[in-house]
Amino acid sequence: MEFTLNFLKLFLLGLYEAAPLLLSMEFVIVGLGLIVGRKESWTWFDAVYWSFVTSTTLGYGDFRPVEKISKFLAIVIAFTGIILSGIIVAIALYSATESFKISKDMDAVEASIQSHFK
Repeated sequence: MEFTLNFLKLFLLGLYEAAPLLLSMEFVIVGLGLIVGRKESWTWFDAVYWSFVTSTTLGYGDFRPVEKISKFLAIVIAFTGIILSGIIVAIALYSATESFKISKDMDAVEASIQSHFK
């Protein structure tokens, strides 16, 4: 339980500190999605939905751009989403590593991992 609480504290703190960057990336994703939606004559809801599906690289295919500029913006949205996801994963990884250091002797954890893979 101690590990989980330490992880959550560090993860939320990391998200809080990275919030300006994360939010600006979300605004880019939504803004570009709305531009694509206008070019493709989609509703604003469909455009925002499509931009999030594209930014997470799910790509359901229920909406797809046909204009060249829209396709280019889809690539920018996907690339921004990959970076955004990477930052969140990096914060989670840092939080987990620091939580292990706090809750257990890291040398014992490393020895356990090394003995497991031998």
